Amino acid sequence: MTQILFILFLILIFFLIKKFRYLLIILPALITIFIILSLIVFPKNTIDAAVDGINIWFYTVLPSLLPFFISAEVLIGLGVVNFIGTLLSPIMKPIFNLPGEAAFPFAMSITSGYPVGVKLTSKLRMQGVLTRIEAQRLISFASTSGPLFMIGAVAVGMLKMPNLGLLIAIPHYLGAITVGLFFRYYGVKFDTPKVINNNKKNLIKTAFNELILARKKYNKGFGLILGDAVKESFNTMLIIGGFIILYSVIIEILDITGILNLLSSMISFIPFISNKELIKAFISGLIEMTVGCKNIANISSVPVLVKLVTINFIIAWSGISIHSQASSFISRTDLKVSIYLLSKLLHGILASIYTILISNIFIKLPIDTPVYASYTYTNATSFEKWFNIFKFSTILQISILLIIILISLIVGILFAKKG
Repeated sequence: MTQILFILFLILIFFLIKKFRYLLIILPALITIFIILSLIVFPKNTIDAAVDGINIWFYTVLPSLLPFFISAEVLIGLGVVNFIGTLLSPIMKPIFNLPGEAAFPFAMSITSGYPVGVKLTSKLRMQGVLTRIEAQRLISFASTSGPLFMIGAVAVGMLKMPNLGLLIAIPHYLGAITVGLFFRYYGVKFDTPKVINNNKKNLIKTAFNELILARKKYNKGFGLILGDAVKESFNTMLIIGGFIILYSVIIEILDITGILNLLSSMISFIPFISNKELIKAFISGLIEMTVGCKNIANISSVPVLVKLVTINFIIAWSGISIHSQASSFISRTDLKVSIYLLSKLLHGILASIYTILISNIFIKLPIDTPVYASYTYTNATSFEKWFNIFKFSTILQISILLIIILISLIVGILFAKKG
């Protein structure tokens, strides 16, 4: 029944293509109706997919990201980001053509993963810390996966090859940095950067002045800042959880209705792209990153290098699920989602290219001798796993914050203006 509805859906779209404006209006409604009908026809499959999405969110995503969101909100409210930004401005400006405050979202992104970087960039834009052009530049490369996912989940848990973790992480971060270097020229003609008073004798004194000004601007006590941070962070986590559950169900619907098989069969006719199983997994990854990576890792007929190139593209692209989460934050600002999507596509291409270059030059791939490993805390209960992930994320967040502050102070001392 659902296959017939899908065929009718395609026929209707074909006729609406001639009236493109009507297609843009009607298409979301048609997709929603199709999903609802699929929920009715396949209740067990979709409920199981929703439960899987809930488990992923509660047991992995929530304890991993919650400490980062809460601490980031508190640091912004206390003015620490302004303090760090002033100290790091001498190195961020020449490299990425951005103020020092941009270093904070980028550091949080590469340590915690999606969608922390986008969330923090949008927050700084709404507070006027970054101009529209600066935020658009920053969001293009401060949107990355975290090492816990790439090394722990993908290399160890999915591929069973821990020694390939760096071959996933390094191309990913190199790709992000390269995108940042490209986008440093974005909007140069229209850029109106914020002017910071740097006429002090010492950059560190200027940073403390910026911190004091920020505290006066926000004008909140620590208790209120912490309460707002917890509330805002949980609201954000609920949004992320909703999208994870939604796209878990959508992928299941596309699978059980045969739509994924249909699309993979159509694409397999393209020269040099003939593995339907890989194509199907790749399409799943374009929608939901975790599902795609897992499916690609389970394909036995594909060489390891091909798996890595495909997985690294998917992780850098991040999937429509992550894009939906990012769009929910970007839509509150004057930033363009289309530019963000373009940067993620470029990130995916660059990550794949770097994977090939690094694997050929530096790393001998263990194609025939995979090293099998298991998840940490295998014998622990679900609550113990949750607490262990939360504790590790909290320790990581504190460590990263201390490192950032230390680096900021060192830069401030080195670039201090002598009287």
